[in-house]
Amino acid sequence: MWYAVQVRTGEEEKIKFICNKLISNDVLKECFISYYEKKIKYMGKWHTTTEILFPGYIFMVSDHIDDLLLNVKKIPKLIKILGNGNEIIPLYDREIEFLMMFGKEEHLVKMSYGYIENDKIIITDGPMKDYEGIIRRIDRHKRKAVIEIEFFGRIMDVSVGLEIVKKI
Repeated sequence: MWYAVQVRTGEEEKIKFICNKLISNDVLKECFISYYEKKIKYMGKWHTTTEILFPGYIFMVSDHIDDLLLNVKKIPKLIKILGNGNEIIPLYDREIEFLMMFGKEEHLVKMSYGYIENDKIIITDGPMKDYEGIIRRIDRHKRKAVIEIEFFGRIMDVSVGLEIVKKI
C-alpha cells in the first residue's frame, strides 16, 4: 500500500533520507518524493531544474502498516501519515495511477511541450499529452501549467512544467 506522509515543508529530502536509513527494507519498500521538471532562465540561458510536486509530503510504500507506524513515530520532524482521524488511509488507486503515469518509476514529471491554437492548448509531447482538460492556467513566462487534480481527499492545484513553443 502507498501512504502520504505530511512533513515540514523544506524538510522533505532530509526526512526521506532518515526514513530510508532507519526503517528496514522489510517494513518500508520505498520512500520517495515526487518532483516535476521546470525551466528557469539565468545567465541568459534556459536551464531545466526540478521542484517538489507536493511540497510538505513524502510517500511511503509498505505492506506492514503497523510496523511502519512504530518506526515512523521515532523519526523527528515527521508530522503525520494521512488518514481520516481514526485510521491511516492508503492512497486511492487513482492517486497511485497519477503518480505512476505522470512520474513513472523515477517519480519525476517531465516537461511537456505544446502550442496554443485559437486559445486552445494542444500538448504534443510529455506526460500532459491528452490531459489538456485538467489544465487550469498556464504561465508561459515561467514555462509551467497549473493542473487541478483530486489528491489527499481534496481538489488541489499542482504545478507542472509546460513549454508552449508557439501560438497560432
